[in-house]
Amino acid sequence: MTHGIRITVDPRYLPSHSDPDNGRYLFNYKVVMHNEGQSCARLRSRKWIIVDSDGERHEVQGLGVVGHHPNLSPGQHFEYSSFCPLQTAWGTMQGTYVMERDDGSLFEVEIARFFLIGPHQ
Repeated sequence: MTHGIRITVDPRYLPSHSDPDNGRYLFNYKVVMHNEGQSCARLRSRKWIIVDSDGERHEVQGLGVVGHHPNLSPGQHFEYSSFCPLQTAWGTMQGTYVMERDDGSLFEVEIARFFLIGPHQ
């Protein structure tokens, strides 16, 4: 938990949308953001660091998540799902969200590293 914001991630391998023979592995991940703090927080941007099992590193940055900038009051949560393609059967993701308090100050929330694990891993 960072600054009262707890992030949980549930990744899943999608075999029906993957093609291992051609180095295509698709993963879905569900993120739940919980505001366990005392003040409102609005999501401004995200940054993901994705590393496959060959050590190939990619960074993905953008505003909001899946077209949303959720504003979380204390006790509220927001969840969304997205996808991550890899060229290897496993990899990792980690990152940060930039959040804004009601007073306009910004803070970062850490998204702990989690594993994307495909078939036979």
